[in-house]
Amino acid sequence: MKPLYLSGALLLALLLPAAAQAKLELPLMFSQGAVLQRDLPMHVWGWSTPGARVRLAFDGAHATAVADAKGRWDATLPRHAAGGPYRLDVDDGSEHRAVRDVLVGDVWLCSGQSNMEFMVSEGRDAAAEEAKANDSSIRHFKIPNSASVQPQQRLAGGSWVAASPATVGKFSAVCWFFAKDMKARTGVPQGLINSSWGGSSIEAWTDARTGHVDPRELVARLKQENADEEAKLAQTRQRLARWPAQHGDALDASGKPAWAAEKTDESSWATIAVPAYWEGAGYYGMDGVAWYRTQFTLSATEAAQGVTLGLGEVDDSDRSYVNGHLAGETEKQWNQARVYRVPPAFLHAGSNSIAIRVDDLGNGGGIHGDATELYVQPAGGTRRPLSGKWRFRPAEVRLVATENRNVTPTLLYNSMIHPLLGYRLRGVLWYQGEANALAGQAMPYHAQFKAMIAAWRADWKQPRLPFLWVQLANFKSGGDTAQNSPWAELRESQSAALSLPYTGQAVTIDIGNPDNIHPTDKQDVGHRLALAARRVVFGDAVVDAGPTFRKLRVETGNAIVSFDTQGEPLAVRGGGNAPGNAVNGFEIAGADMRYQPAQAHIDGDRVVVSSDAVAHPVAVRYAWSDNPDQADLANRDGLPAVPFRSTASP
Repeated sequence: MKPLYLSGALLLALLLPAAAQAKLELPLMFSQGAVLQRDLPMHVWGWSTPGARVRLAFDGAHATAVADAKGRWDATLPRHAAGGPYRLDVDDGSEHRAVRDVLVGDVWLCSGQSNMEFMVSEGRDAAAEEAKANDSSIRHFKIPNSASVQPQQRLAGGSWVAASPATVGKFSAVCWFFAKDMKARTGVPQGLINSSWGGSSIEAWTDARTGHVDPRELVARLKQENADEEAKLAQTRQRLARWPAQHGDALDASGKPAWAAEKTDESSWATIAVPAYWEGAGYYGMDGVAWYRTQFTLSATEAAQGVTLGLGEVDDSDRSYVNGHLAGETEKQWNQARVYRVPPAFLHAGSNSIAIRVDDLGNGGGIHGDATELYVQPAGGTRRPLSGKWRFRPAEVRLVATENRNVTPTLLYNSMIHPLLGYRLRGVLWYQGEANALAGQAMPYHAQFKAMIAAWRADWKQPRLPFLWVQLANFKSGGDTAQNSPWAELRESQSAALSLPYTGQAVTIDIGNPDNIHPTDKQDVGHRLALAARRVVFGDAVVDAGPTFRKLRVETGNAIVSFDTQGEPLAVRGGGNAPGNAVNGFEIAGADMRYQPAQAHIDGDRVVVSSDAVAHPVAVRYAWSDNPDQADLANRDGLPAVPFRSTASP
């Protein structure tokens, strides 16, 4: 993880509160097209001249307030049923504000990291979903990424946007599909406040007091990291100085990339270890385009049959050439191993060249992954490794300060949550955890998540504020082992928060993408969150979760696992629900707590688990891996069983 870098000006901006304004001002949420929460007293606030008497009017109701010594005023309008559009009028005797096209319905705060930020336009069936988005009563407010050391009173930006085929593509996909279900259930307008930032940690969304952060120590830390970052960037500038500035690819006489050719002058090129991110090889903070080159040797027979090239994982995009011929290309798949089939026409006996144009859009860049993913394999032959020293040449690059504000404690809370306090909500939707699914971080999340939920409820003065979240989907992070899985531990930490009242969880271990941390199926995610909302928020008698572990009993070498099924029979996902069906994904352990793969089958409302390697079981776990793709216990409706272990330490 790269350190936080803040320029001097930016650091100063983060430290200073927003300047007080004398003119009449409303928070950005109270702007044209706003959605206000129904059936709760409406808290409205803003700023004016100290001592000014402010009058508010809304659909025949009135309220007054007096601005305090700092110019802040607060007013409360009576609760209002769903409907609209209405107009909110605010007047301080000197100025008048008319906020038009205001709807009253349900307002949801959608927060977290990139899977919450993920837009409709990026998801499954995007064009079709956008084309049918004709409900202007569903509205979206995207808060721009911003950070501050001090709690802010005003948002950095944002506006309400009504859903339409032209606009919904930029909505949070999870929020949008959730809102569609909620609109169908309630028939009232839906307001979606999207306060999310890709890659963010839970610490960044937690206030200083709850996160035990001393703001003065944080400022000192940021200043030191700023200096350290500048020193590293200076080293990269010095390394890049050996090459002239490049604008676009160097082209040959025919207009093709010269550095892709079978032979090119590599005398000025550097060497670099492959696989590895280039930031760790002396090119810290570099984004943009760079080229890699190496060679491999074939016999005449091998060349005549073609080969398969494994070129590792490329962050983010590549165009890969063999002897000047384009062998394959992949866009924006930073964690996908490239495997390209090279036809005989591109090859010849003897030395053959590989040239890879890498385009890094941000953060880590280059050819990375496992060394075994880099190889040349002749038809019918064995793989020959391509890892090692390659030639390397930066092309059109830029240095970007690595501003990891999104993982620095309190910064996002201060700028993207604190200014919202007081804006009445129906509930919170949360999709975050990937950034904390690391060894040493996943288990502390157990307490952090509960503490953040409690703190947000206290800050909003809504102790029963519903809090619903998405449990991490299945994904091959590469960080788990046979005995330990940070992603499974993080899921357990998320599930532990269900002990708090007014909470719900959408389990998604069956609808992720093992090879992409950003699965495109956000329809099912939104639907499962909506099921949780129907039960938690509206009290509907719906089944919103798959089988959930209740207790473990041991009988003659078998572990008998009982589940809370919400009245639904146990089933095998995609395979019926008859008693005796075998289910996968279970492991069993004896007193040594070394888990072994187990056989399991459904027996009525229980699952019987056993293993020849464990004569006296004491513990069972299920779906305990980053990518539990074999786990297939579900209910009749197909909702997956919740991952668990029968003995766990918080």
